[in-house]
Amino acid sequence: MSRATPAQVSVERCPGGPILVRGADVVRDAGGTEHEVTRPVVAVCACGMSGRAPWCDGTHKVVAAKGAG
Repeated sequence: MSRATPAQVSVERCPGGPILVRGADVVRDAGGTEHEVTRPVVAVCACGMSGRAPWCDGTHKVVAAKGAG
């Protein structure tokens, strides 16, 4: 498998949601563990509450809803 160069990888923060990573072969979490990427675009958890970390599982929606009430 060829690894993407930094010029080929893009990162976009979705307001109130995940971080979208395009073009990466690997995502490294805060602990340094590498997670293989098998899709062209992956959603990485930005709220820290995902049960599938480092991947987003939509928990940010529940967290936001509880905070709004």
